[in-house]
Amino acid sequence: MGLVKNIKEEIRIIRERDPAIHSSMEVFLYPSFRVMLHYRAAHWLYVREHYFLARWVSQRSARKTGIEIHPGATIGKGLFIDHGIGVIIGETTVIGDNVTLYQGVTLGGTGKEHGKRHPTIGNNVMISAGAKVLGSFTIGDNSKIGAGSVVLAEVPPDSTVVGVPGRVVKRSNLTLPQETMNQTDLPDPVKEDIADLQRANTELINRVLELEQEMKRLRQEKNGERQ
Repeated sequence: MGLVKNIKEEIRIIRERDPAIHSSMEVFLYPSFRVMLHYRAAHWLYVREHYFLARWVSQRSARKTGIEIHPGATIGKGLFIDHGIGVIIGETTVIGDNVTLYQGVTLGGTGKEHGKRHPTIGNNVMISAGAKVLGSFTIGDNSKIGAGSVVLAEVPPDSTVVGVPGRVVKRSNLTLPQETMNQTDLPDPVKEDIADLQRANTELINRVLELEQEMKRLRQEKNGERQ
């Protein structure tokens, strides 16, 4: 895709997914727009083994935008980084099409791997603010990662993941159109666990009360027989 087509595509993506945009001119001020243009140039240099120049372009972009994308990362069409401050995308990361990342997201490694060290993100995935995806595994298509989650293992397609460490709390999501994504309507597994404990505790208390009543009745019957 040529430079002009790249620019038009980035403008279209940002305008579609960010309701705060009122004109195409505003897009030119967006960190997501600027960092993707720099990434495309840096990646072009990287695959041609101009490693120093590639890193020079990417590091200049990181200083200006607060978003660090290693030039070796492979990124598909339609990536949108909302706000973007603190986003880090590692060298061997692979990102599919129509992915949305929010501020503070890290697609990184664990420090224990060699070769492919970073995650592979499927198509139509949303990763919410502050989430960390660490390691060489796949986040399946149409999945959603909740804000602040730390994902350390494979995520099946059509899943919702929340928590630290992240766990799947919902399966068989519908395809997630980017314009309807949000970071708040997610299950809360801790709240659900607490509710389960409260229900179990209530049942246990009721059972103890029933046993106390039964013991009281038996004592009364025994005393009556003695009299």
